[in-house]
Amino acid sequence: MKIQFDTLDYQTDAVNSAVRVFEGQTIKESNFTITNDVPQGTLFASDGIGVGNRVILNEEQMLKNVNKTQILNGIVPSDNLFGNNKAFPQFNIEMETGTGKTFVYLKTILELNKQYGFLKFVIVVPSIAIKEGVLKSFEITKDYFKNQYNGVTYNLFMFDSSKLDRVRSFASANTIDIMVTTIQSFNKDTNVMNRENDQLSGARPIDLIAETRPIVIIDEPQSVDNTDLAKDALKNLDPSAGFRYSATHRDNTYPKIYQLGAVDAYDNQLVKRIEVAGIEMDEDGNRAHLKLIETKTGKNGITAKIEVYKKTRNDADKTIMNFKAGDDMFSKTKLQVYDKVGFIQDIDATPGFESVTFSGNPEKITLESATLEDEAIKRAQISKTIEEHLNKELKFKQSGQRIKVLSLFFLDKVENYRVYDEEGNPSLGRYARIFEEEYERLIHLSKYKELNDVNVPVSEVHDGYFSADNKGKLKNTKGDTQADESTYEMIMKNKEGLLTFYDEEKHHTAKANKIRFIFSHSALKEGWDNPNVFQIATLIETKDTITKRQKIGRGLRIAVNEDGERVPGFAVNTLTVMANESYKDFAEGLQKEYEEDGVIFGVFNKDSFATIITHYDEVTEEMEILGKEKSEQLFNYLKQEEFINSSGRATDKLKQAITDQEIEVPEEFIDVVPQILVAAKSKVKSLDIKDAKDKVEVKVVKEALADDFLELWNKIKYKTTYKIHFDSNKLIEFAAKGNESFDGVDSIQTRKGTYLYKKGMVEMSQAGVKADESSKSSVRATTSGAYKLPDIITFLQNKTSLTRKTIVAILQSVNNLDSFKNNPLSYMNQAAKIINAIKNQLIVDGIEYTRTNDEYEQTLFSTETLNAYLGEKGNSVKVDESKQKTVYDYVVTDSSIEKDFARKAEMDDNVKFYIKLPDWFKIRTPLGPYNPDWALLYEEDDEQHLYFIVETKGNTSFEQLRPHERAKILAGEKHFKAVDTDIKFKRVSDEAEIRV
Repeated sequence: MKIQFDTLDYQTDAVNSAVRVFEGQTIKESNFTITNDVPQGTLFASDGIGVGNRVILNEEQMLKNVNKTQILNGIVPSDNLFGNNKAFPQFNIEMETGTGKTFVYLKTILELNKQYGFLKFVIVVPSIAIKEGVLKSFEITKDYFKNQYNGVTYNLFMFDSSKLDRVRSFASANTIDIMVTTIQSFNKDTNVMNRENDQLSGARPIDLIAETRPIVIIDEPQSVDNTDLAKDALKNLDPSAGFRYSATHRDNTYPKIYQLGAVDAYDNQLVKRIEVAGIEMDEDGNRAHLKLIETKTGKNGITAKIEVYKKTRNDADKTIMNFKAGDDMFSKTKLQVYDKVGFIQDIDATPGFESVTFSGNPEKITLESATLEDEAIKRAQISKTIEEHLNKELKFKQSGQRIKVLSLFFLDKVENYRVYDEEGNPSLGRYARIFEEEYERLIHLSKYKELNDVNVPVSEVHDGYFSADNKGKLKNTKGDTQADESTYEMIMKNKEGLLTFYDEEKHHTAKANKIRFIFSHSALKEGWDNPNVFQIATLIETKDTITKRQKIGRGLRIAVNEDGERVPGFAVNTLTVMANESYKDFAEGLQKEYEEDGVIFGVFNKDSFATIITHYDEVTEEMEILGKEKSEQLFNYLKQEEFINSSGRATDKLKQAITDQEIEVPEEFIDVVPQILVAAKSKVKSLDIKDAKDKVEVKVVKEALADDFLELWNKIKYKTTYKIHFDSNKLIEFAAKGNESFDGVDSIQTRKGTYLYKKGMVEMSQAGVKADESSKSSVRATTSGAYKLPDIITFLQNKTSLTRKTIVAILQSVNNLDSFKNNPLSYMNQAAKIINAIKNQLIVDGIEYTRTNDEYEQTLFSTETLNAYLGEKGNSVKVDESKQKTVYDYVVTDSSIEKDFARKAEMDDNVKFYIKLPDWFKIRTPLGPYNPDWALLYEEDDEQHLYFIVETKGNTSFEQLRPHERAKILAGEKHFKAVDTDIKFKRVSDEAEIRV
């Protein structure tokens, strides 16, 4: 199989954010002499001329571009272009793990070349694991990108100190060339890259690289340039600019130009939902539980951390306590059951021999020896992981989805997976043996008999990712050795095979096709993932060194089906973490890890409202924002009125205002109350982690599948086809001159070297000029001399996918090409937006749906497996089954707005039946599939009406939706009109509006 790639809006936004930094740049290349002494047989330009990047923007212009991008992305504009490393401008791009940052920066490289002609790029990574991940991403995306970028030639290579000719060819290549290197390869004087070399006629490799003025991509900068040596090393590359990609930026001195944080990624279902399950043994202190956590030597002697029960006011809780020799266990725990253990006689902190000796029973506990309780818990963890895995396979099988399920077990010792006798013959380690026993027990249960791999031998369904010695014997490593490099290569090589079902008819019989359970060394904890990892369990005996973020990072990516296509939505994408602790402890620990990395949840500051947009022109991208000064005024008011407490966190008063969608503010802020509430709501969100104990399987209310359901279903069940009547002459006319909805290209006005920033934008500029807030004046940076005019026809072809003939006809119909000469890039960008807006409008206006004999499959309501989460953080509403008003016993929702809608529909006696339409109910439109929200059967004055509810997005008006989203809804409306069953189509923000 081959992984497929889609055009995803958030990834496109991230790419465009980097590309906008150079707006105003024209295509230039910089030539330099490589050497006068050309050794025979090396790969470089025959004239000895190297080819590099050349940035012609000044710092002031670049900062204006950055500020414009920041405001478009809701980020407070930066006052400075440079961060801690002032040698070259660098920009932070925040992308949550699993959202495709490697894909994004590879696409950014190609887009920077397409728009500005940049050729030389260096990707700097912190580890071998991430280096191998970059290489794998390059390989699997190459065909896709070549198709997207008209077959452009581009190469990527790993820096190898034994192959310095490749550095020479990098310097001289006149095509896109990308070098990938770890920071460790050039952060010391002794590195080959920093030493003069005869192969390069006495030059240092780093000097040749620096001459190209590369654009540097820094992957995980918190691990790359976290020392002065590393910063100096990057400086020695003499970059034109740098883009820093990470989920958690610790150095926030660099301007952030794009952000997709954890909360936004989860809210928009761009990664898997996380649920936590745990195996806990809680005996309320009725047994003298003793588990050695660690021993250490310090200033006060040798101490030990031991997990015990300790008496509380009401009962006893399991906790980790510090002990020293001589401590009496009964006195420390206050529990009678520890009296028989006695006191601590000795603590041994010798590595490999850690232990604590007692005067009573047990005589000794060690770090290495797993107790019977430990083994019982590990067995339960393995068993529940297998059960979750098989249940997920069954769910996908029953719903007809060909998605291969994978589970991942982390181990800290190879011998727990595989052991060897004296002659080197392998056999199962302890956890591998337990796995096979539990798998054999579960797979033969009757409910799993229809699964695809039920007859595959247990020994072939699991395998291990461990490094090996030269005899092939698995061994423990730290994750950063030469042996680990080949292990990462194996992981990457097997990626597609692991995603492919075992199928003899299709000849998919490779070893990787049979594997569904992966055991991996805990040292291999970063740099790789697999989109179809749905369960992760940690079987660690000693101290767990894998962070919670590293664990979930291996499986956060959206799953793919057997054809390599992404399958979005939480109905499919839930990652179950089998934790060694309670759900509460895991959730709190994960949030703490985010905060330690600089991601602070729920804290307001004086700039929190600065980027509220008070006016925005979609075509010209001109905007007015609230600005820093007014944001600070609003922040102080909210603190004074106790909406925000002294720590900057929301009070219950503000949370209630968000729920009520009403808040009292000074008169000058009344017009932006909706935006204030949206900004406030985004701040009070935290990570939405589900507790597996709250999960219930949604059941069909069979009695409800009767008259009212059938009456409603018969109104909406029909499918349609569509054709588009597209008038090219109208497109040319409207694009040039405009229509009732949009201004045409003829309306574009530009000024030479001008970036128009109305009052809000001007406040943020580096130039120090501040427009009077009551005026409409702008800041301009005038550039002398004429611009070299770019190829506007090719540019607009690429941006609009129209023919060259149509583009020429539009441009021949306008009278403002002087504006193009004044500011070519601004004119072209505005023209592209106008043409695309007109084109999409004409597509929707010209779409004609026709009802077919095909119908949506009603039986899917009975066969689809749905899960609901209960509790305060749940995603469902329990229905009154006796009313028989909907299909299931729980309504599973995507937002708090939908939960509120479902509750009100339950209570509304006029609503006779309602359905939260499932993911599989998709309407085809020219702009992509459209999934409506609700269908209702509504009774009023004894007359029944069907209202089809399209959007339930709180106070978001239809006009505020993105044009692309609006167009899909309008197309959906035409679909239901063609179905012709007296359906009424409504858009509401609240259930009560149905009556209006």
